[in-house]
Amino acid sequence: MAAEDRPQLYLITPPAPDMAVFPDLLGAVLDAAEIACIRLALAGSDEDALGRAADGLRAVAHERDVAVVIEAHVGLAERHGLDGVHLPGGAKSVRDARKVLGPDAIVGAFCGTSRHDGMNAGEAGADYVAFGPVGALALGSALPADRDLFAWWSEMIEVPVVAEGGLTDALVMDYAAITDFFGIGGEIWSAEDPVAALKKLIAPLG
Repeated sequence: MAAEDRPQLYLITPPAPDMAVFPDLLGAVLDAAEIACIRLALAGSDEDALGRAADGLRAVAHERDVAVVIEAHVGLAERHGLDGVHLPGGAKSVRDARKVLGPDAIVGAFCGTSRHDGMNAGEAGADYVAFGPVGALALGSALPADRDLFAWWSEMIEVPVVAEGGLTDALVMDYAAITDFFGIGGEIWSAEDPVAALKKLIAPLG
């Protein structure tokens, strides 16, 4: 696949990374592949702990000129020098986040499998829209986002789109022509060697 047509990689952190070891692991992954953006998908409500994690991971990313957004926490994005925010609730709060963070910040929105929510997020000023899961996750989880949704979006809508959730190398090959980004997280962090897992996952991109 030609470099200009190749989707970019969007890395999603684990919800509770061990900050004693994860920054080094993150650095190794960033050094192994060209990553466009990192989403800090951190769980919990302890703002001090979240802030410390954000500072540590931001330092690793910014040292390599990789943008960092944090999931949900607009205030933390502003206070800790992050590049923006990822909103898990679709179009809700996109305009509010933009007012707080300003025109240059990255504001993205996860819209599940809903074309309608994606269009609303784009109209509200989102810099990207994420749909997923693309592949099968745990038993009883949401139905996958339909391939036709990505095909339609990539043809009709200018707002960049992220395919995430349950990715496999076969899905990467299948979706490469109809998505702008692959959101990669649990697919590699659950592996014994995340770097090797990432390389295998993205091998179809060439």
